[in-house]
Amino acid sequence: KENPDDVYKYTFKSNMVAVVSNGTAVLGLGDIGPEAGLPVMEGKAVLFKEFGGVDAFPICIDAHDAASVIAACKAIAPTFGGINLEDIKAPECFEIDRRLSEELDIPVMHDDQHGTAVISTAALLNAAKIAGKALDKLRVVVNGAGAAAIACARLFIAVGVRRENMIFCDSQGVVTTYRTDINEIKREFATSRRITTLAEAIHDADVFLGVSKADVLTPEMLRTMATNPIVMALANPDPEIAYDKAVVSRPDIIFATGRSDYPNQVNNVLGFPYIFRGALDVRATKINEAMKLAAARALAELAQEPVPSMVLRAYALGKLEFGRGYLIPKPLDPRLLCTVTPAVARAAIESGVARQPITDWDAYIEKLRTMTEI
Repeated sequence: KENPDDVYKYTFKSNMVAVVSNGTAVLGLGDIGPEAGLPVMEGKAVLFKEFGGVDAFPICIDAHDAASVIAACKAIAPTFGGINLEDIKAPECFEIDRRLSEELDIPVMHDDQHGTAVISTAALLNAAKIAGKALDKLRVVVNGAGAAAIACARLFIAVGVRRENMIFCDSQGVVTTYRTDINEIKREFATSRRITTLAEAIHDADVFLGVSKADVLTPEMLRTMATNPIVMALANPDPEIAYDKAVVSRPDIIFATGRSDYPNQVNNVLGFPYIFRGALDVRATKINEAMKLAAARALAELAQEPVPSMVLRAYALGKLEFGRGYLIPKPLDPRLLCTVTPAVARAAIESGVARQPITDWDAYIEKLRTMTEI
């Protein structure tokens, strides 16, 4: 009672994350409710433990408005070292994520937003490098204007993409300043160009980011993109354009999906276990932009390193080298823990949100390394 911080010393709080969802935006299934969302949250908790050594507990709540979700999370916060928000629909998720990050003194992250943004940004950094294109010159089209799309766009801007070079499309077409049916979040990315369709927007674009639904990007649209087009078709289980159609339509394409059976899987498991691991280890008060950028850059740099034989064996591959077919690390790469985690922890310290700084980095990395040994 007299020393509240001792809870980190004597209880599991320092290594415990709550995986909180109300089941309103479960991947590929939509608003299915907290009970039906529970298996997904259980799976998320397993991934936390398997990849990051983080003890995670699924908590599915019957709360639909932002205020109720916020109240529930604040009520349970004393038990947990961090909160991973999951599968909560937009626009409520924006307010929930923002307010909890501001009002709690533990790291909070809505993974559908920020996890997707981190991995997509890593892929973009390397794709632009392979394509020989400057980030500030990229013309980007984002199809889908929900939580993940907005977060990706914001992080793209943080690494150098220009806001004026981005066009958003939603289910009603291009998000423009002339429309009266868009919310405040979408208006942040509204264009003043006199275009209305995805086909118009995609013409001469360098990048297509799809966080929407299957088959909205046609081969005809793809053929109008600039040379070496970067396409991240992340709708699951079926992407915005099928892999086979995409590579046939544009042999020069740099292509990523959210699926594990195609190259360049943009998979959030590359991020959240290590982001929270690093945040917990320095007892960060929040997960800020500096930490997310550090994670993205660490992922991008790791993909440029030689791939160890254990990763090749895990995926039954004879060879894997940085390039169009390998933009970001594979999820089963054991180096992720010792690469992304320290980058996040260091960024937390340097940005002033760490309450327990690391002084011996060699010892810390060695401690992480022992977690990956079998």
